Amino acid sequence: MPELPEVEVVRAGLAPAVTGATILGVEVFEPRSLRRHDPVAGGFEALVTGRVMATPVRRGKFLWIPLEDSTGVEPGRAIVAHLGMSGQILLREPGAVENGLLRIRLHIEHPELGELWVHFVDQRIFGSMAVDTLVPTVDGAPGGRGTDKPLVPTQVSHIARDPLDPAFDDAGFARSLGKKKTGIKRALLDQTLISGIGNIYADEALWGAKLHYAQPANSLSRARIRTLLAEIRLVLTKALAEGGTSFDAQYVNVNGASGYFSHSLNAYGQQGRPCPRCGTLIVREQFMNRSSHFCPHCQKLRA
Repeated sequence: MPELPEVEVVRAGLAPAVTGATILGVEVFEPRSLRRHDPVAGGFEALVTGRVMATPVRRGKFLWIPLEDSTGVEPGRAIVAHLGMSGQILLREPGAVENGLLRIRLHIEHPELGELWVHFVDQRIFGSMAVDTLVPTVDGAPGGRGTDKPLVPTQVSHIARDPLDPAFDDAGFARSLGKKKTGIKRALLDQTLISGIGNIYADEALWGAKLHYAQPANSLSRARIRTLLAEIRLVLTKALAEGGTSFDAQYVNVNGASGYFSHSLNAYGQQGRPCPRCGTLIVREQFMNRSSHFCPHCQKLRA
């Protein structure tokens, strides 16, 4: 599924086209794509039509676009988008024909770029869009990448900050790991502990830090945790520079282009190939209904 780099690529691509744009209308082709929208607050279409979009914001794998009225009043609501397993947000020219996977279309008008369509495309319909209320962040820091306002949607308020967030608390993360008896990879996938990391980048960071995925989190020294965080940030930053990881047409930016970090993978999906560091064959093992990829020589499970 899209992880932090893929979602950040989408956020950065949307920003120039939607910031300051007015939503002229909405078409919902698949009601299931609004499953996380609370109809008690009002209909999705009614809540967004006529509103002006502010700069998109991201925390972890969550993306939201704050909404203002035509007078530029401080935003109290936002469109929250989660890409799920296969979701895409694409910018299109009016009249563009999309395939049968189009779930929601926003008709927008930008003061400089003119009229555009924003398509929410989702093959498996695990992703969603919703209008949600913005609430203050617990720590008083900006809600995420793309804003200086200490606001976050209620649906995202339980999500931890990601390791590329300036407000991420390294010491607090280390203290939390000290209380976890679970394997370190399971801890990295816990979005309430650290956000934005999924299966791909967890495997890559653990390979870089020479840690076995099942190594108990509370067995790591502070030095090993610092090394792990450094590797996580290195992997995520490199993936961002390369446009994310694309294995098929489901992982694309707002213009439909694929990222190429898949060519830089050291562990994930490399089973049967030599470890770039020592030459031992990378192995794959079942893990939480998915897989873990690691080098049995470099990443030994230690007592």
